[in-house]
Amino acid sequence: MDLFQAMGVFVQVVEGGSMTAAADACGMSTTMVGNHLRALEQRLGVSLLRRTTRRQSLTEFGSAYYQRCLDILGQVSAAEQLAEEVQAVPHGTLRITAPPTFGAECLMPCLAAYLNENPAVKLDVVLTDRLVDLVEEGFDAAIRLGTLENSSLIARPLQDYGLTLCAAPVYLARRGTPADVQALAGHDCLAFAYPAGTEWRWTQKHWRLSGPEGEVSVDVSGRIAVNSAPALKRAAISGLGIAMLPDALVREELASGRLVPLLPDWHLPVRPMHLVYPQERYRSPKLRSFVEFVVGAMAKDM
Repeated sequence: MDLFQAMGVFVQVVEGGSMTAAADACGMSTTMVGNHLRALEQRLGVSLLRRTTRRQSLTEFGSAYYQRCLDILGQVSAAEQLAEEVQAVPHGTLRITAPPTFGAECLMPCLAAYLNENPAVKLDVVLTDRLVDLVEEGFDAAIRLGTLENSSLIARPLQDYGLTLCAAPVYLARRGTPADVQALAGHDCLAFAYPAGTEWRWTQKHWRLSGPEGEVSVDVSGRIAVNSAPALKRAAISGLGIAMLPDALVREELASGRLVPLLPDWHLPVRPMHLVYPQERYRSPKLRSFVEFVVGAMAKDM
């Protein structure tokens, strides 16, 4: 016997005034209603109803038990409603990881809007270039740059991560502005020191640009290589050379004139960017809300 179902049938019998009315309310036969009542009385060891050929009435115990059933079934209903609300409303701590420069310059400014929309969510953000194992390290999602490795993670494409070729006015006044791509070979070119084995390691010695003449690769050299995009920006602003810097990182400097864009007819390679997450965690409202927010704000133009 399902105790909660039997209690519900008993309540319907009391409130409907008959087993026939309870059968209609519960969507079962009158025989099944009678079976539930008998099973409940046998479990309790006392009678709940006085039955005659014309009417039924509650026993003294039945009256008290009816009130308890209302309380219990009400609490069960409230608990189920709470579970439904938990499943519907994003809440809890969301752990996400992103590359340092993109995370600081692009992601963090967007998070205020996300948190305003989801007041019950807390964010634990880790900015790192390390390829984090989401499942093993307990992360809900990651934003990743570059070509993705094969994995079971769901990947949603975001806007490509673009770069700008630029230098400070003080450097250009001293060394001149490169008139074409090949002129870069005679300039001090500041390099980002990618870790060994990464797909963009080539940028320390060769810069590839696409433009009127197609794709051109230029051998470059310089006296500085650094593994931090903000540090590379500071070096460029200080007049130490020409740098390839993320668009998001130099937007304000280009607008203010502290850095000057170079070779406007030529374009640097872009890096694909994706939001990745374990498929089984997408059922979580907090992750689902975050995925929808990020894709809505940063989706790749198709």
